[in-house]
Amino acid sequence: MGHGHDHGHGHSHATAAPDQRRRIGVALGITGAILVAQLVGAVWTGSLALLTDTAHMLTDVLGLAVAFVASHLMLRPSSARRTWGFRRIEVLAAQAQAGILLAVGVFAAVEALHRLSDPPKVPGAELLVFGVIGLVGNLISVAVLASQRASTFNMRAAFLEAASDALGSVGVIAAAVVISLTGWQAADAVAGLAIVALIVPRAVMLLRETASVLMEFTPPGLDLDEVRRHILEVEHVQGVHELHASTVASGLPVLSAHVVVADECFNDGHAPEILRALKECISAHFAIAHSTIELETPGFDAVDPAHHD
Repeated sequence: MGHGHDHGHGHSHATAAPDQRRRIGVALGITGAILVAQLVGAVWTGSLALLTDTAHMLTDVLGLAVAFVASHLMLRPSSARRTWGFRRIEVLAAQAQAGILLAVGVFAAVEALHRLSDPPKVPGAELLVFGVIGLVGNLISVAVLASQRASTFNMRAAFLEAASDALGSVGVIAAAVVISLTGWQAADAVAGLAIVALIVPRAVMLLRETASVLMEFTPPGLDLDEVRRHILEVEHVQGVHELHASTVASGLPVLSAHVVVADECFNDGHAPEILRALKECISAHFAIAHSTIELETPGFDAVDPAHHD
């Protein structure tokens, strides 16, 4: 036989996206109510810390709205045109939220630095009331989202929104206490900078992680050299090339490879057994349920113009 190849596709029923609509919807409702209250408070008190937290809250409401829509789209079934359905929408939604958070952080930092030199007068007692209202609501949202915060990028972004809002409310409360006790008005701008310091690093980290998915980088923690070693240990395997791995969405890594076996394996019935052994090896050792393996004879790569190591 001049050449031969066989394909194997590993599949799992565990690829369905989790239903997160109710939790995100509750958090969206709570955050929207807090936004209205804090907007009133920001206009009333003139506080930068509260204004920053309100702007941050506005982006969070928009972000949670995007997450809520994404949680619906993620559950739509796959089709011939969309073979993975809308699973990757959660990555796009999380990246959009992170980008918005980063923009708000930069704006707030510039405004805070300006106010440090000329701090306006802020009523501490009123600021404290609105800070407490925000903190209570945000803690409820955090509690609603916490149990599933690691399940998808979408839920992680939503949880990040709620958690950073809660931290922002703590900053507002701290500023209110300092102003009430000492009269130091610059505490408001300092609290604004502290909120920025909490927002920006988390936004950057989420941007990096979602970008790595969109760029189809190897999933974190997966060593392709180790994968190659395991594949070569399967009986009758002579070589492996075109080894690729990426992530479609949270909890959905995929892998593909061209595996070289002897000519006689296609004649004596060994090919299906080798294919099964390879898929079982990849699934058992690396927790990858979706794998596409192409079996080839030793001379096949020499006539394959698309082949490269």
